Amino acid sequence: MPAYVYDAVRTPFGRYGGALSGVRPDDLAATVVSATLARSPGLDAAAIDDVVWGNANGAGEENRNVGRMAALLAGLPTSVPGVTVNRLCGSSLDAAIAGSRAIESGDADVVLTGGVESMSRAPWVLPKPSRAFPAGNVEAVSTTLGWRLVNPAMPKEWTVSLGEANEQLQERFGITRERQDAFAAQSHGRAHAAWEAGHYDDLVVGVDGVDLVRDEGIRPDSSAETLAKLRPAFRPDGTITPGNASPLNDGASAVLLGSADAARTIGREPLARIAGRGVMALDPQEFGYAPVEAADRALARAGIGWDAVGAVELNEAFAVQSLACVDAWPVDPEIVNQWGGAIAIGHPLGASGGRILGTLAAVLRATNQRWGVAGICIGVGQGLAVVLENEGAAS
Repeated sequence: MPAYVYDAVRTPFGRYGGALSGVRPDDLAATVVSATLARSPGLDAAAIDDVVWGNANGAGEENRNVGRMAALLAGLPTSVPGVTVNRLCGSSLDAAIAGSRAIESGDADVVLTGGVESMSRAPWVLPKPSRAFPAGNVEAVSTTLGWRLVNPAMPKEWTVSLGEANEQLQERFGITRERQDAFAAQSHGRAHAAWEAGHYDDLVVGVDGVDLVRDEGIRPDSSAETLAKLRPAFRPDGTITPGNASPLNDGASAVLLGSADAARTIGREPLARIAGRGVMALDPQEFGYAPVEAADRALARAGIGWDAVGAVELNEAFAVQSLACVDAWPVDPEIVNQWGGAIAIGHPLGASGGRILGTLAAVLRATNQRWGVAGICIGVGQGLAVVLENEGAAS
C-alpha cells in the first residue's frame, strides 16, 4: 500500500532572537497542526491515526513529547495519539519516513508528521552533582546546538564542533572559500526570487501575534563579494563563515501523509508518492557527506537512477557540505534547491526535514518533473533521504 504526501505547510523561519523568539516551540508546532486541518476542512481530525513529530533539542518547553502536546494545543481529539522522534537535524524527515512506513504496512491510513525547533528558546542546563552539597561552581551548558555534556569515552575526533568537522570536509575535497560564498549568495538570491514569484505563498502560514510573513534571514542583496568580507568562524585561516553556513533559527513544519484511499477521508488529491527512503551513517565528524549514500540508497529502493531525477532539495547546513554532496552526485546543480536553501531560509533543526520534503513536492509539480530527492545531513555522522514521485507529471 503506497504512502502519499497530501499537503505540507510551515511557519516562516525566524532568526535567532528574532520575530519568533517570543513563541514557545509547542505553540509553533500547534500552529502548523491547526493550519493543516484548516487547509483540509473535509478531514475529520479524529481520523488522524497518529501524529509523528520531530524535535532535536527536547530540553526546554518542547519537552515531554512535543508531538502529543502540539496535537492537544491545536485542539485535536484526545483520542489522536502523538509521538516525538529525534534524529537531530533529520528529525522531521525521519517523522515522515516513520509515518509513511505505518501507512505502507497498513497500520495507519492518515498520519500527520512534522517538526519544530526554537533555537532561541533552547535553555541552559546544569548537570546534577554526583554527591550532595558540592562546594564548587557548576557551569551552565547551552542546548542550542552541538555537543553538550560529552561522554569522556567518546574519541576526541568525533566530538569536534560542527564547523570544524566541515573545515575538515573542505580540506578533504578542496572546496574553496570562493565556491562556498558563491553558493551562499545563490541561496539568498533564489529564495528571494521564489518568494517574489509566489512559490511559497501556499507553503507558509503566519503565526498568531507575530508580524512575520516571510523567512526572516533572507538577504536579497547578498553577493559573493560581500560574503567574502566576513571572517572565518571556526579557524583563523578557515573557509567557513556565518555567511556561508546556515544560521540558528526558530520554526515549525508539517507534512500530511495518507494512503491512496485516504483521498476521500482528507478531501483532497495527493501531491506525490513516497517512493524510496535511505539512511546512512559515517564517522561522526563526516556527517556533512552522509546524504550522498543516503540518497543513492533511496533512489535504488525507488527503482530509478540519478538520470531520472528532476529536482533535489538538499538541506544547506553548510555551503561546503552541500557542494561536496552535489559534486558527488551525477546531477545538474541547477536543479538543486531551485527555490533557495537553508543558508538563506534558515535551519530550525527539527523542522527542516519537513520543509525540504514539502518544498520538493511543490517544486516537482511546479516544474512538471516526475522524480525528486530530499536529503539532509545529521550531526553525529548520519544522513537521510526520501525520493518522491509526482505521478501526474507528463515526463
